[in-house]
Amino acid sequence: MNKGLKLTDILVTIVIAIGFGIVYKLWGPLYYFVKPFGLHLDQLIYGMWFMAATVAYLIIRKAGVAFLAEVAAASGEFLVGSEWGLEVLLFGVVQGLFAELVFMAFRYKRFDIAVVSLAAVGSAVGSIIMDYYKGYIGDLALWNLSLFLGFRIIGSILIAGVAAYYLVKALEKTGVTNLVRPASQQDYDALDQ
Repeated sequence: MNKGLKLTDILVTIVIAIGFGIVYKLWGPLYYFVKPFGLHLDQLIYGMWFMAATVAYLIIRKAGVAFLAEVAAASGEFLVGSEWGLEVLLFGVVQGLFAELVFMAFRYKRFDIAVVSLAAVGSAVGSIIMDYYKGYIGDLALWNLSLFLGFRIIGSILIAGVAAYYLVKALEKTGVTNLVRPASQQDYDALDQ
């Protein structure tokens, strides 16, 4: 596998990310709809904001793609009018970096559901660090903080881990990803694990 990013890899990553940037923008109202139900149920759907990194990595499978995808998705969300303003760009950098670190830890050789779920958790941890510095989660009671953290991690695994994995698995079966990279038998075997 050629480890360096080619122009095609970068362009495909950005197209994927811009698509997710629009999804991220559309996800905001759903997030705010769920928020009033309390008990941090909104955190169960927070993982959508990490999905560009995991999906792009599963499709391109090269170093730097997760980071690039998350930053580009945050930029796309910002450009279409994010309610969080420029802050989304900083979150995108940190979330992409933490996902990228997980893929790097596995030397960019694993594409299974466990590693993608760990990358989703990495993005969640990055977002939690950002939220901590914003100052509001440090004031939560222990039970409330535990619920907040637990739901964000669970939601991240389910959406940016499991759902991303199966989305790309479905794309693999259609042959769409062959336009970006030819799928080998090893790729199909990795998806069946």
